[in-house]
Amino acid sequence: MPNDEFMRAAIREAETGMRAGRGGPFGCVIVRRGEIVARGHNRVTSTNDPTAHAEVTAIRAACATLGTFQLPDCELYTSCEPCPMCLAAIYWARLPQVYYGNTRADAAAIGFDDDFIYRQIPLPPEQRAIPMASLLREEAQVAFREWTQLPAKIRY
Repeated sequence: MPNDEFMRAAIREAETGMRAGRGGPFGCVIVRRGEIVARGHNRVTSTNDPTAHAEVTAIRAACATLGTFQLPDCELYTSCEPCPMCLAAIYWARLPQVYYGNTRADAAAIGFDDDFIYRQIPLPPEQRAIPMASLLREEAQVAFREWTQLPAKIRY
């Protein structure tokens, strides 16, 4: 069940990071069993890291705190609907529930428009705006074949 106080904490993260000059107006908290276990805000410009979005920084912090790479018993509260990269990170982290404040349209209205990326994803690689082509696939397959035989692998 959503909790307004957790969303307010995510919004405060957005305001804190933005006002400190660390990045855009985006914040996130991750909650487990009714307790905030991680916080994150956008740090793209302050770290020169285009992946340092609020959700990604919060997921990294939660995983480090909890000692795991999956968060199936947590909820994510974010001040804005996740971009494609953050959405993928949420799926990889196995977060079962996301609550967001602002919408993608709200973000686009202030200059954070990720609709272009959403439209690129379903295109075949050769039709995307950034040229993509397979190269040395047979050589790359060696590691994949080895992975299938690795007895001590940790699936994710």
